[in-house]
Amino acid sequence: MDESPKAGARGTALVTGASRGLGAVIAERLAADGWHVAVNYAHDTAGATAVAGRIAAAGGAAHVARFDVTDEDAVRDAVAEITDRAGPIALLVNNATGPQPTIPVEKLTWEDHLAQLRFFVKAPLLLLQAVLPAMRAAGGGRIVNVGSEVTDLGNPEMSHYVSAKAAMHGLTRSWARELGPLGITVNTVEPGWIPVERHGEVTDEDTAPYLAGVALGHMGVPADVAEAVAFLASPGARYITGQRLAVNGGKTMT
Repeated sequence: MDESPKAGARGTALVTGASRGLGAVIAERLAADGWHVAVNYAHDTAGATAVAGRIAAAGGAAHVARFDVTDEDAVRDAVAEITDRAGPIALLVNNATGPQPTIPVEKLTWEDHLAQLRFFVKAPLLLLQAVLPAMRAAGGGRIVNVGSEVTDLGNPEMSHYVSAKAAMHGLTRSWARELGPLGITVNTVEPGWIPVERHGEVTDEDTAPYLAGVALGHMGVPADVAEAVAFLASPGARYITGQRLAVNGGKTMT
């Protein structure tokens, strides 16, 4: 259900890759805080429509926004359409991702690296450039990049993914300094391994090796990540920028 045209009390938020997984839960959590959420997706119309429908059923405001976050023209047009429908975007959550295959380094190609950089460097850049004029005019805004603990763990056979996620946090730090004078905060939320739909059925046997290094001793759930994003989008985080918040039960302590 493509709902609802009413404005959000907190403003308009764009959550990319929000048809399922972490993005869907983040979108619903932000809507509960009063944001009008543009639920971005590329392929899963049914999933995105269901997310918007759940938000509307709970009394929130949302609509679906189908576009490719790596396509410059599509991003520009989509941000204009979202603004026309729900008002200028005050919160951008860069969550969209693509496949994350494991590839031994001897088989790794530059195209494998580019596939990850398109989502974690190119897309955030295109989206920031599209929303920046409105944030500048408003005197502020929030950017939250969804990173990964892999930048600390250095997972083997994933150097293409690890390096792209590390680059994404590099954007966070540089943009935080550059955009701070405009009242725009930029932060990274780094989830640990939190099973979602794309992981399929995950058993206790599957999670046991990972949990061996988790201080809290249990797996996280998508709502844990959504709460962190909601906090960084809240008035309570107005003096926090350039930071990396790990949501992984203490798997990494840096």
